[in-house]
Amino acid sequence: MKRRRYLPNKLLRHVSTIVSALMILAACGGSGATVKAQVVYFDEDPSRAVDPPNPSGPEHSPYQSNWVDSAAATAFAPAPTGGMPAVVDLAARPRAGDPLSPLFHSASYAGGESAQVRPASAEQPWPESVDAPPDYDHARAMQEAPWSCQLMPDGLFYRSYLAGVKEPRLGAQVVHEKNLGMQFDSTLGSRVGLIRFGNTDMSDPHGWQLDVEGAALLRQDFENELDVVATDFRVGVPLTYADGPYRMKLSYYHLSSHLGDEYMVRTGAARINFSRDVIVWGHALYVTPDWRIYFEAGYAFAYDDGAKPWEFQFGIEYSPACRTDFWGVPFVAFNAHLREEVDFGGNLVFEIGRQWRRDPYGATTRFGLFYYNGKSPQFEFFDDYEHQIGIGLWYDV
Repeated sequence: MKRRRYLPNKLLRHVSTIVSALMILAACGGSGATVKAQVVYFDEDPSRAVDPPNPSGPEHSPYQSNWVDSAAATAFAPAPTGGMPAVVDLAARPRAGDPLSPLFHSASYAGGESAQVRPASAEQPWPESVDAPPDYDHARAMQEAPWSCQLMPDGLFYRSYLAGVKEPRLGAQVVHEKNLGMQFDSTLGSRVGLIRFGNTDMSDPHGWQLDVEGAALLRQDFENELDVVATDFRVGVPLTYADGPYRMKLSYYHLSSHLGDEYMVRTGAARINFSRDVIVWGHALYVTPDWRIYFEAGYAFAYDDGAKPWEFQFGIEYSPACRTDFWGVPFVAFNAHLREEVDFGGNLVFEIGRQWRRDPYGATTRFGLFYYNGKSPQFEFFDDYEHQIGIGLWYDV
Protein backbone atom coordinates (compact mmCIF):
# COMPACT_ATOMS: atom_id res chain seq x y z
CA MET A 1 0.00 0.00 0.00
CA LYS A 2 1.36 3.38 -1.00
CA ARG A 3 2.15 5.72 1.86
CA ARG A 4 1.91 9.49 1.51
CA ARG A 5 2.63 12.33 3.87
CA TYR A 6 -0.46 14.28 4.82
CA LEU A 7 0.74 17.55 6.34
CA PRO A 8 -1.42 19.96 8.34
CA ASN A 9 -1.45 22.60 5.58
CA LYS A 10 -2.95 20.07 3.16
CA LEU A 11 -5.50 19.11 5.79
CA LEU A 12 -6.46 22.71 6.51
CA ARG A 13 -7.00 23.56 2.82
CA HIS A 14 -10.21 21.53 2.99
CA VAL A 15 -11.58 23.24 6.11
CA SER A 16 -12.99 26.40 4.56
CA THR A 17 -14.69 24.49 1.74
CA ILE A 18 -16.29 21.94 4.03
CA VAL A 19 -17.39 24.44 6.68
CA SER A 20 -18.95 26.65 4.00
CA ALA A 21 -20.81 23.67 2.60
CA LEU A 22 -21.95 22.70 6.09
CA MET A 23 -23.45 26.13 6.73
CA ILE A 24 -25.17 26.29 3.34
CA LEU A 25 -26.60 22.79 3.60
CA ALA A 26 -27.70 23.30 7.19
CA ALA A 27 -29.48 26.47 6.19
CA CYS A 28 -31.20 24.68 3.32
CA GLY A 29 -32.15 21.74 5.53
CA GLY A 30 -33.35 24.08 8.27
CA SER A 31 -35.69 25.95 5.96
CA GLY A 32 -38.19 23.11 5.93
CA ALA A 33 -40.50 21.74 8.59
CA THR A 34 -37.85 21.62 11.30
CA VAL A 35 -37.90 25.36 11.96
CA LYS A 36 -41.65 25.50 12.33
CA ALA A 37 -43.27 25.28 15.70
CA GLN A 38 -46.77 25.04 17.08
CA VAL A 39 -48.24 27.24 19.76
CA VAL A 40 -50.57 25.20 21.96
CA TYR A 41 -52.38 25.79 25.24
CA PHE A 42 -52.58 23.49 28.22
CA ASP A 43 -55.34 22.96 30.73
CA GLU A 44 -54.67 22.83 34.48
CA ASP A 45 -52.05 20.11 33.90
CA PRO A 46 -49.06 21.90 32.31
CA SER A 47 -47.79 18.60 30.84
CA ARG A 48 -50.90 17.71 28.86
CA ALA A 49 -52.26 19.19 25.64
CA VAL A 50 -55.85 20.22 25.09
CA ASP A 51 -57.93 19.90 21.95
CA PRO A 52 -57.16 22.53 19.31
CA PRO A 53 -60.08 24.47 17.86
CA ASN A 54 -62.27 23.11 15.12
CA PRO A 55 -62.07 25.64 12.27
CA SER A 56 -65.37 24.44 10.80
CA GLY A 57 -67.22 24.47 14.11
CA PRO A 58 -69.94 26.98 14.96
CA GLU A 59 -67.94 28.42 17.85
CA HIS A 60 -64.27 29.31 18.21
CA SER A 61 -62.67 27.32 20.99
CA PRO A 62 -61.00 29.37 23.75
CA TYR A 63 -58.02 27.04 23.40
CA GLN A 64 -56.16 28.27 20.33
CA SER A 65 -53.60 26.53 18.15
CA ASN A 66 -51.54 28.56 15.72
CA TRP A 67 -48.69 27.69 13.36
CA VAL A 68 -45.72 30.03 13.33
CA ASP A 69 -42.50 30.15 11.34
CA SER A 70 -40.23 30.24 14.37
CA ALA A 71 -40.22 30.12 18.14
CA ALA A 72 -40.20 33.93 18.31
CA ALA A 73 -43.62 34.78 16.91
CA THR A 74 -44.72 38.39 16.98
CA ALA A 75 -48.39 37.77 17.72
CA PHE A 76 -50.46 34.94 19.18
CA ALA A 77 -54.16 34.49 19.68
CA PRO A 78 -55.43 35.50 23.15
CA ALA A 79 -54.81 32.93 25.85
CA PRO A 80 -57.79 31.58 27.79
CA THR A 81 -57.99 32.09 31.53
CA GLY A 82 -55.89 29.38 33.14
CA GLY A 83 -54.39 28.35 29.80
CA MET A 84 -50.63 28.06 29.51
CA PRO A 85 -49.03 28.89 26.13
CA ALA A 86 -45.97 27.00 24.98
CA VAL A 87 -44.13 26.34 21.76
CA VAL A 88 -43.58 22.74 20.76
CA ASP A 89 -41.84 21.33 17.72
CA LEU A 90 -43.85 20.64 14.60
CA ALA A 91 -42.69 17.04 14.54
CA ALA A 92 -44.20 16.50 18.01
CA ARG A 93 -47.67 17.84 17.20
CA PRO A 94 -49.84 16.88 20.15
CA ARG A 95 -53.21 15.23 20.46
CA ALA A 96 -55.58 15.86 23.34
CA GLY A 97 -54.27 14.14 26.46
CA ASP A 98 -50.77 13.55 25.06
CA PRO A 99 -47.82 14.35 27.35
CA LEU A 100 -45.64 17.14 26.00
CA SER A 101 -42.06 18.31 26.39
CA PRO A 102 -42.18 21.92 25.15
CA LEU A 103 -39.10 23.39 23.53
CA PHE A 104 -40.05 26.85 24.77
CA HIS A 105 -42.55 28.54 27.04
CA SER A 106 -43.70 32.07 26.43
CA ALA A 107 -42.06 34.49 28.86
CA SER A 108 -44.47 37.31 28.00
CA TYR A 109 -47.76 36.93 26.26
CA ALA A 110 -50.09 39.47 24.76
CA GLY A 111 -51.82 39.63 21.42
CA GLY A 112 -49.98 41.90 19.04
CA GLU A 113 -46.87 42.20 21.23
CA SER A 114 -43.58 40.54 20.59
CA ALA A 115 -43.46 37.24 22.46
CA GLN A 116 -40.10 36.54 24.02
CA VAL A 117 -39.29 32.88 24.54
CA ARG A 118 -36.79 30.94 26.58
CA PRO A 119 -35.91 27.25 26.95
CA ALA A 120 -38.38 25.19 28.91
CA SER A 121 -37.45 23.21 31.99
CA ALA A 122 -39.36 20.53 33.87
CA GLU A 123 -41.47 23.15 35.65
CA GLN A 124 -41.93 26.63 34.25
CA PRO A 125 -43.75 29.52 35.92
CA TRP A 126 -47.00 30.57 34.33
CA PRO A 127 -46.80 33.80 32.30
CA GLU A 128 -47.64 36.84 34.40
CA SER A 129 -50.37 37.88 31.97
CA VAL A 130 -52.21 34.56 32.38
CA ASP A 131 -54.14 33.68 35.53
CA ALA A 132 -52.69 30.52 37.02
CA PRO A 133 -55.02 27.83 38.39
CA PRO A 134 -55.41 27.96 42.19
CA ASP A 135 -53.47 24.74 42.80
CA TYR A 136 -50.37 25.87 40.89
CA ASP A 137 -47.40 26.50 43.19
CA HIS A 138 -45.50 29.37 41.57
CA ALA A 139 -42.65 29.35 44.11
CA ARG A 140 -42.06 25.62 43.65
CA ALA A 141 -41.98 26.00 39.89
CA MET A 142 -39.34 28.71 40.14
CA GLN A 143 -36.99 26.39 41.99
CA GLU A 144 -34.51 24.25 40.11
CA ALA A 145 -35.50 20.62 39.73
CA PRO A 146 -34.10 18.69 42.73
CA TRP A 147 -30.94 16.62 42.40
CA SER A 148 -30.94 12.94 43.25
CA CYS A 149 -28.71 9.90 42.93
CA GLN A 150 -29.84 7.70 40.02
CA LEU A 151 -28.52 4.29 39.00
CA MET A 152 -28.61 3.56 35.24
CA PRO A 153 -29.93 7.06 34.44
CA ASP A 154 -31.96 7.80 31.36
CA GLY A 155 -29.90 9.64 28.74
CA LEU A 156 -26.36 11.01 28.48
CA PHE A 157 -25.01 14.40 29.48
CA TYR A 158 -22.19 14.23 26.91
CA ARG A 159 -23.24 12.52 23.69
CA SER A 160 -20.92 11.00 21.09
CA TYR A 161 -19.73 13.30 18.32
CA LEU A 162 -21.90 12.53 15.30
CA ALA A 163 -19.04 12.71 12.80
CA GLY A 164 -16.39 11.25 15.13
CA VAL A 165 -15.26 7.98 13.54
CA LYS A 166 -13.70 6.61 16.76
CA GLU A 167 -16.79 7.20 18.92
CA PRO A 168 -18.65 4.23 20.49
CA ARG A 169 -21.95 3.58 18.65
CA LEU A 170 -23.68 1.15 16.33
CA GLY A 171 -22.94 2.18 12.78
CA ALA A 172 -21.64 1.25 9.36
CA GLN A 173 -20.34 3.00 6.26
CA VAL A 174 -20.04 1.57 2.76
CA VAL A 175 -17.31 3.68 1.18
CA HIS A 176 -15.13 3.85 -1.89
CA GLU A 177 -11.45 4.61 -1.31
CA LYS A 178 -9.48 5.50 -4.43
CA ASN A 179 -6.55 3.16 -3.62
CA LEU A 180 -8.42 0.37 -1.81
CA GLY A 181 -11.73 0.15 -3.70
CA MET A 182 -14.97 -0.64 -1.87
CA GLN A 183 -14.62 -1.00 1.90
CA PHE A 184 -17.09 -1.74 4.69
CA ASP A 185 -16.30 0.11 7.95
CA SER A 186 -18.50 -0.67 10.95
CA THR A 187 -18.65 0.18 14.65
CA LEU A 188 -20.15 -2.21 17.19
CA GLY A 189 -20.43 -0.48 20.53
CA SER A 190 -22.28 1.91 22.79
CA ARG A 191 -22.03 4.35 25.69
CA VAL A 192 -24.36 4.01 28.70
CA GLY A 193 -24.80 5.84 31.99
CA LEU A 194 -23.92 4.05 35.21
CA ILE A 195 -24.74 6.57 37.93
CA ARG A 196 -25.86 10.20 38.04
CA PHE A 197 -26.05 12.80 40.77
CA GLY A 198 -28.20 15.55 39.31
CA ASN A 199 -31.66 16.30 37.99
CA THR A 200 -33.74 14.24 35.58
CA ASP A 201 -34.76 16.95 33.11
CA MET A 202 -32.83 16.28 29.90
CA SER A 203 -34.06 19.54 28.36
CA ASP A 204 -32.15 21.44 31.07
CA PRO A 205 -29.73 18.94 32.67
CA HIS A 206 -27.58 19.71 35.70
CA GLY A 207 -25.25 17.39 37.57
CA TRP A 208 -22.54 14.75 37.26
CA GLN A 209 -22.74 11.39 35.53
CA LEU A 210 -20.37 8.42 35.22
CA ASP A 211 -20.61 6.45 31.97
CA VAL A 212 -18.94 3.42 30.46
CA GLU A 213 -18.18 2.95 26.77
CA GLY A 214 -16.83 0.27 24.50
CA ALA A 215 -16.58 -0.43 20.79
CA ALA A 216 -14.99 -2.61 18.14
CA LEU A 217 -14.24 -0.65 14.96
CA LEU A 218 -13.89 -3.04 12.01
CA ARG A 219 -12.82 -2.77 8.40
CA GLN A 220 -13.84 -5.43 5.89
CA ASP A 221 -12.83 -5.67 2.23
CA PHE A 222 -15.75 -5.90 -0.22
CA GLU A 223 -13.43 -7.01 -3.01
CA ASN A 224 -12.10 -10.00 -1.01
CA GLU A 225 -15.24 -11.71 0.35
CA LEU A 226 -15.56 -9.22 3.23
CA ASP A 227 -12.33 -10.40 4.85
CA VAL A 228 -11.56 -8.56 8.08
CA VAL A 229 -8.69 -6.20 7.31
CA ALA A 230 -8.24 -4.69 10.77
CA THR A 231 -10.06 -3.92 14.02
CA ASP A 232 -9.52 -1.19 16.59
CA PHE A 233 -10.85 -1.92 20.09
CA ARG A 234 -11.76 0.90 22.44
CA VAL A 235 -12.99 0.88 26.06
CA GLY A 236 -13.40 3.88 28.32
CA VAL A 237 -14.92 5.46 31.44
CA PRO A 238 -16.13 9.07 30.96
CA LEU A 239 -17.06 11.31 33.88
CA THR A 240 -19.38 14.01 32.52
CA TYR A 241 -20.87 17.25 33.83
CA ALA A 242 -23.88 19.26 32.63
CA ASP A 243 -24.86 22.83 33.46
CA GLY A 244 -27.72 23.53 31.07
CA PRO A 245 -26.29 24.07 27.57
CA TYR A 246 -22.66 23.62 28.71
CA ARG A 247 -21.20 20.10 28.99
CA MET A 248 -17.82 18.80 30.15
CA LYS A 249 -16.13 15.41 29.91
CA LEU A 250 -13.13 14.02 31.78
CA SER A 251 -12.49 10.57 30.40
CA TYR A 252 -10.06 7.68 30.27
CA TYR A 253 -9.95 5.31 27.31
CA HIS A 254 -7.73 2.51 26.03
CA LEU A 255 -7.39 1.80 22.32
CA SER A 256 -5.50 -1.03 20.65
CA SER A 257 -5.26 -2.05 16.99
CA HIS A 258 -5.26 -5.55 15.50
CA LEU A 259 -4.66 -6.78 11.97
CA GLY A 260 -7.13 -9.30 10.53
CA ASP A 261 -5.98 -12.92 10.17
CA GLU A 262 -7.32 -13.25 6.60
CA TYR A 263 -5.58 -10.04 5.59
CA MET A 264 -2.23 -11.20 7.04
CA VAL A 265 -2.48 -14.57 5.28
CA ARG A 266 -3.43 -12.99 1.94
CA THR A 267 -0.89 -10.14 1.97
CA GLY A 268 1.89 -11.31 4.28
CA ALA A 269 1.58 -8.06 6.28
CA ALA A 270 2.89 -7.97 9.86
CA ARG A 271 0.89 -6.46 12.71
CA ILE A 272 2.09 -3.41 14.61
CA ASN A 273 1.18 -3.05 18.28
CA PHE A 274 -0.38 0.42 18.04
CA SER A 275 -2.02 1.24 21.40
CA ARG A 276 -2.89 4.26 23.53
CA ASP A 277 -4.02 4.87 27.12
CA VAL A 278 -5.49 8.37 27.07
CA ILE A 279 -6.89 11.02 29.42
CA VAL A 280 -9.36 13.28 27.60
CA TRP A 281 -10.73 16.67 28.63
CA GLY A 282 -13.66 17.75 26.46
CA HIS A 283 -16.04 20.70 26.33
CA ALA A 284 -19.30 21.10 24.41
CA LEU A 285 -21.82 23.91 24.15
CA TYR A 286 -25.37 23.72 22.80
CA VAL A 287 -25.63 27.13 21.17
CA THR A 288 -29.29 26.24 20.60
CA PRO A 289 -31.05 22.95 21.37
CA ASP A 290 -30.24 21.91 17.78
CA TRP A 291 -26.65 23.17 17.35
CA ARG A 292 -23.60 21.90 19.26
CA ILE A 293 -19.96 22.95 19.06
CA TYR A 294 -17.21 21.05 20.87
CA PHE A 295 -13.49 20.72 21.48
CA GLU A 296 -11.42 18.13 23.31
CA ALA A 297 -7.75 17.43 24.03
CA GLY A 298 -6.34 14.00 24.78
CA TYR A 299 -2.98 13.01 26.26
CA ALA A 300 -1.72 9.42 26.16
CA PHE A 301 0.30 8.55 29.25
CA ALA A 302 1.13 5.13 27.77
CA TYR A 303 1.52 4.36 24.06
CA ASP A 304 3.31 1.96 21.72
CA ASP A 305 4.46 1.24 18.15
CA GLY A 306 4.10 4.56 16.38
CA ALA A 307 1.60 6.28 18.67
CA LYS A 308 2.45 9.61 20.32
CA PRO A 309 0.86 11.43 23.27
CA TRP A 310 -1.27 14.32 21.98
CA GLU A 311 -4.52 14.42 20.03
CA PHE A 312 -7.12 17.14 19.48
CA GLN A 313 -10.68 16.93 18.22
CA PHE A 314 -13.25 19.63 17.40
CA GLY A 315 -16.40 20.04 15.38
CA ILE A 316 -19.89 21.41 14.88
CA GLU A 317 -23.26 19.63 14.53
CA TYR A 318 -26.84 20.38 13.59
CA SER A 319 -29.13 17.71 15.07
CA PRO A 320 -32.74 18.83 15.76
CA ALA A 321 -33.97 18.05 19.28
CA CYS A 322 -37.47 16.88 18.41
CA ARG A 323 -39.59 13.81 17.89
CA THR A 324 -39.79 12.94 14.22
CA ASP A 325 -42.31 11.48 11.82
CA PHE A 326 -41.68 8.81 9.17
CA TRP A 327 -39.58 11.15 7.00
CA GLY A 328 -37.30 12.36 9.79
CA VAL A 329 -35.44 15.68 9.82
CA PRO A 330 -32.09 16.78 8.32
CA PHE A 331 -28.79 16.64 10.20
CA VAL A 332 -25.31 17.95 9.38
CA ALA A 333 -22.05 17.17 11.18
CA PHE A 334 -18.38 18.11 10.77
CA ASN A 335 -15.45 16.74 12.75
CA ALA A 336 -11.66 17.24 12.69
CA HIS A 337 -9.27 14.89 14.51
CA LEU A 338 -5.58 15.93 14.71
CA ARG A 339 -2.88 13.56 16.03
CA GLU A 340 0.74 14.06 17.00
CA GLU A 341 1.96 10.80 15.39
CA VAL A 342 1.12 12.24 11.95
CA ASP A 343 2.63 15.70 12.62
CA PHE A 344 -0.77 17.00 13.78
CA GLY A 345 -2.39 16.08 10.53
CA GLY A 346 -5.28 13.68 10.91
CA ASN A 347 -8.67 13.60 9.24
CA LEU A 348 -11.72 15.62 8.36
CA VAL A 349 -15.19 14.04 8.31
CA PHE A 350 -18.40 15.51 6.91
CA GLU A 351 -21.84 13.88 7.17
CA ILE A 352 -25.25 15.01 5.97
CA GLY A 353 -28.58 13.18 5.82
CA ARG A 354 -31.79 12.46 7.73
CA GLN A 355 -32.27 11.53 11.37
CA TRP A 356 -35.06 10.03 13.46
CA ARG A 357 -35.86 10.34 17.18
CA ARG A 358 -38.72 9.11 19.35
CA ASP A 359 -37.74 11.55 22.09
CA PRO A 360 -36.18 15.02 21.66
CA TYR A 361 -33.26 14.07 23.90
CA GLY A 362 -33.18 10.31 23.32
CA ALA A 363 -31.44 7.91 20.95
CA THR A 364 -30.83 9.01 17.37
CA THR A 365 -30.89 6.98 14.16
CA ARG A 366 -29.22 8.61 11.15
CA PHE A 367 -28.78 7.80 7.48
CA GLY A 368 -26.79 9.87 5.03
CA LEU A 369 -23.74 10.67 2.95
CA PHE A 370 -20.23 10.24 4.38
CA TYR A 371 -17.02 12.03 3.37
CA TYR A 372 -13.59 11.31 4.88
CA ASN A 373 -10.23 12.89 4.03
CA GLY A 374 -7.00 12.25 5.91
CA LYS A 375 -5.03 9.57 7.66
CA SER A 376 -6.56 6.11 7.89
CA PRO A 377 -9.19 5.57 10.63
CA GLN A 378 -7.71 2.09 11.11
CA PHE A 379 -4.64 2.67 13.26
CA GLU A 380 -2.82 -0.42 11.95
CA PHE A 381 -2.36 1.84 8.91
CA PHE A 382 -2.17 5.10 10.91
CA ASP A 383 0.24 6.84 8.49
CA ASP A 384 -1.61 5.92 5.25
CA TYR A 385 -3.69 8.54 3.48
CA GLU A 386 -7.33 7.77 2.57
CA HIS A 387 -10.02 9.64 0.68
CA GLN A 388 -13.46 8.07 1.22
CA ILE A 389 -16.91 8.83 -0.15
CA GLY A 390 -19.92 6.69 0.72
CA ILE A 391 -23.13 6.25 2.67
CA GLY A 392 -23.69 5.37 6.30
CA LEU A 393 -26.24 4.29 8.88
CA TRP A 394 -25.66 5.18 12.55
CA TYR A 395 -27.43 4.67 15.88
CA ASP A 396 -26.39 6.72 18.94
CA VAL A 397 -27.92 6.39 22.41
